Amino acid sequence: MKGFVGVSAAALTGAALVGLSATSPAQAEDTITVASWGGAYSASQREAYYKPAAKEVDLVVLEDEWGGSLSEIRVQVETGDYKWHVIDSESGTAMAGCDEGLLAEIDWEMMGGMDRFLPGAALDCAVGTISWATVYAYDGDSFMDGETPSTIADFFDTEKFPGKRGLYAKGMGATLEMALMADGMSASEVNAYLHENDEEAVARAFAKLDTIKDDIIWWDTGSMAPQLLSDGEVVMTTGWNGRIYDAIVNEGKNFVIVWDGQTIDYDLWVTPAGHPEYDLAMKFIEYASRPEVMARQSQYISYGPTTTEAAELVNPDILRDLPTSPANLGNALWVDTVWWADHEEELTERFQVWRAQ
Repeated sequence: MKGFVGVSAAALTGAALVGLSATSPAQAEDTITVASWGGAYSASQREAYYKPAAKEVDLVVLEDEWGGSLSEIRVQVETGDYKWHVIDSESGTAMAGCDEGLLAEIDWEMMGGMDRFLPGAALDCAVGTISWATVYAYDGDSFMDGETPSTIADFFDTEKFPGKRGLYAKGMGATLEMALMADGMSASEVNAYLHENDEEAVARAFAKLDTIKDDIIWWDTGSMAPQLLSDGEVVMTTGWNGRIYDAIVNEGKNFVIVWDGQTIDYDLWVTPAGHPEYDLAMKFIEYASRPEVMARQSQYISYGPTTTEAAELVNPDILRDLPTSPANLGNALWVDTVWWADHEEELTERFQVWRAQ
């Protein structure tokens, strides 16, 4: 989801010191490392979870970042050399890692049961932390005198709206579904089509992407998408809704999110299988899943909670900007995690070949 590689030493040291300063020497052994995605997203986790954990549950949280590949977890499990206690994972990666035995089963009794969570946000080996959307956005300052984009089809219409488009470089997740919706399918039709006619659906999506291929500028970190828009290198870009929202709220950008044809997914907390400090990992995940704790994150970035209890605690003024706001769900697609777990590797390879041609 929110890939951003290369946390600075200063940021990592600062995060460690925040936790350690609030923890007595006797408690200092309760220290874990959480791997996430960096940027505005990790900043929101720092404020909502990591800093308060030191004071509220005597748990020091150090930060790291990862690239989202199961191979990064596999090497730790196979060698027994564990860098991370807890990892913020995309849903497809979590499901695949669970199937492969790379992830520890969650202590669901400790978490209060799977039924607390929204459908799809509780797996045997993963606990939902946020709901998020891949959206597209444009700079309102660039469309002052004419019609503005309003549908997913407009993103692919370079005759009506000339200019470069920003797209995610590392995989086809969300891009495939968006291409199908731009080609005339409603959100409610896409997942059934993928299951029943997967080869036809993939070919159709690539054909739609062919129509804008010469106008694509690729981004591969969450911060790059809004930066491309800000620099005027693209007239529209896909991106993670929280990163676009952060640019609007914290940088004063006049960006407009188009809530049509977006895909909604979860990120989930996972723990590498066989971790010798499994209990500390569960301690953190239980804490981060408390309604009052989970609800905090939406104060810092526009991603939604994964339990109804937490959603009820979110300020209504914030709720309207979340992917799960009723006003934003008119033509939204919930990602089919099962389908992607079965197809992600082959499609990523095919997508990269297509990009290079």
